[in-house]
Amino acid sequence: MNFTSPVFFIFLPVVVLLYFVLPYRFRWVMLLAASYMFYAWYNVWLLLLVMTTTLVSYICALKAGSATTRRGKNAALAVAVIICIGILFIFKYLNFAIQTVLSVAALLGAEPSFTELNIILPMGISFYTFQTMSYVIDVCRGDFPPEKHLGYYALFVVFFPQLVAGPIERPSALLPQLKEKHDPNISDMAEGAVFLISGYAKKLIVADLLAAYVDSVYGNVAEANGLALTVATVMFALQIYCDFAGYSEIAVGCARLMGIKLSRNFNRPYSATNIRDFWRRWHISLTTWFKDYLYIPLGGNRKGYARQLVNTMIVFLVSGLWHGANLTFVIWGGLHGAYILVYSLWKKLCEAKNITLPAWLSKYGGCALTFLLVTFAWIFFRAQSVNEAAAIISRIFTDWSGGTAKAAQSLGIELTDILPCLLAVIMLPFTERIPRIRRQQLPLKECSAMTDYTLLYFILCLTLFVAWCYTLSVNGDTNFIYFSF
Repeated sequence: MNFTSPVFFIFLPVVVLLYFVLPYRFRWVMLLAASYMFYAWYNVWLLLLVMTTTLVSYICALKAGSATTRRGKNAALAVAVIICIGILFIFKYLNFAIQTVLSVAALLGAEPSFTELNIILPMGISFYTFQTMSYVIDVCRGDFPPEKHLGYYALFVVFFPQLVAGPIERPSALLPQLKEKHDPNISDMAEGAVFLISGYAKKLIVADLLAAYVDSVYGNVAEANGLALTVATVMFALQIYCDFAGYSEIAVGCARLMGIKLSRNFNRPYSATNIRDFWRRWHISLTTWFKDYLYIPLGGNRKGYARQLVNTMIVFLVSGLWHGANLTFVIWGGLHGAYILVYSLWKKLCEAKNITLPAWLSKYGGCALTFLLVTFAWIFFRAQSVNEAAAIISRIFTDWSGGTAKAAQSLGIELTDILPCLLAVIMLPFTERIPRIRRQQLPLKECSAMTDYTLLYFILCLTLFVAWCYTLSVNGDTNFIYFSF
């Protein structure tokens, strides 16, 4: 099921209503059934995969929790990793591995006739696999006790708001909340509604409007000139942020309606003043996951500066591969790893030479440079192949023939199409600053402020409805980009 599909706007109110109407002891059953229904709406057979991952990680965590030796705990963890990561590998990376082997064989002069397998990529498999792995690892470390109630643990894995594209929740943060008794709360309802409005604004008003032009150019790279590709790449930088951050905010909003608080996944990343700051703000749940379960176990910064740089690069290469089974994603991750290494060396040089940049240059210049570097790397994220990415980069720096006329033609923009595109760009800063409804009760003298907020949200909701109807009429309910990961 998709957050933007018409059926979801029936599904969510029914689930929230049942959650508060049903007796407390039956709520987890309803939420688990609703979550399985949410996922089965896409493909009912893929429920077998998520159920298998759930059962394996549940049993392995129980074994790890009861083991009295480190060897026993490690054995349980190894079984969970082999089976759960093995499932992820088969469905996401097997074809990539086959194609890599075939390419190497071709370079050596062989002519293999084997082709790739017809395997469906299950939605959200990377997210729920990482979530289950964090649970088993935490249990093995002794950071979290094994959950003995299979139903609550299954709900932790498939909780529908964050099942498909995160945020990746830790067991210590989400599992206890799923067991708590939440009563209807006007503050939670208000906060949830605001997150929903903000998320849908990012998705429907910004991301989906920009997507048409990005797809037009990247779908016909051969006809696009440098200006068209530059504009489309910048648009994609805005599109992917609003698409993914929009999903995360909708997920947070859905959960908050029931009193459950999910973690923040984005914090205005394009206002970052350096690349390290960017990764503190972008996809925060994945960044912290890699830090806690890969970077620190590799040694982090405890084994010298050179080892720290190597560990950083490994993390970003793995992060790139996590996003997709394609060399373009590995290059994307490697670019960000290189950015971090260069920034780290620059900071070290500044400290050694006592170099201090003006505050305004560090802030505004750093923000502009970071956005340019991140946007350049997005080319590899969006391109279908390394050759296509190379062609795009070549044209951006060399082929500006035809100027704005050819760029407009490549983008498929006519005079009547300019307004939606401009609306999307103008709305982005506004969606970042949608005011949060205050938790405390407003005094009587501030009633006019609440009235202003109410009018603002009414206008925004009306705009969202129009944008949603427009999207459905043109493209149907559009998937989120990170559904592919």
